[in-house]
Amino acid sequence: MAIISYPVQASGFMEPPTDIEKRSAATGALKFVKDNSTIGLGTGTTTHYFILGLAELVKQGINVKCMASSIDTAMKAESLGITVIDTYPDTLDAYFDGADEVEPRGSLIKGGGGALTREKILAYNSREFNVMVDSSKVKEKLGNFGVPVEVLNFGISFTISNIERLGGKCNVRSDFESDNGNPLIDCYFGEIDNPTMLESMIKRIPGVVEVGIFNGMTKRIFQGKGKEYVLKEV
Repeated sequence: MAIISYPVQASGFMEPPTDIEKRSAATGALKFVKDNSTIGLGTGTTTHYFILGLAELVKQGINVKCMASSIDTAMKAESLGITVIDTYPDTLDAYFDGADEVEPRGSLIKGGGGALTREKILAYNSREFNVMVDSSKVKEKLGNFGVPVEVLNFGISFTISNIERLGGKCNVRSDFESDNGNPLIDCYFGEIDNPTMLESMIKRIPGVVEVGIFNGMTKRIFQGKGKEYVLKEV
């Protein structure tokens, strides 16, 4: 694992420390956007800074096409002059997104913004997955944030009962519907010793659409540290 630090100039007056680190992480990830590439764009506050930076690269002449993981991301990117496509016949060159939690081996918790299913589709179908986080998202073990799970509305009480049999406590996210038209439940298991096993066990439950545990996908982690960032190759 290579660890490299880079200085970054954060903008804004009295910008909150977490926003500075999100901007720093996004700045680092932008260095890995290649000309004439097709990439995936995630959803969330850190990806917001990445999209702003990508728009500047487009203005400077870089040629890039993007698949967005949410309607919100697509609208934001298009409004800034970034080309957004709905489908792509090949593997994406790269995927750029944030995370709610990340542990040293690169496993993630995602889904705070509710786009976990589309995010996982893009991450799985990309040659490399670049994760951008502020320092607060880096944990020794996953679990404090909870595990977002997208489910079908039909039989949702059965689905919740089956997940809780695995040791979790589930809450339906109020007043929320994913871009796929489905509800989301947030499941709390405490510290997760084996993210791969837990993801697999939840995925086997009928009614589960997707699980917000991402295993074995991460290529790079860009961690903001104040006005700098640290790059970790996983």
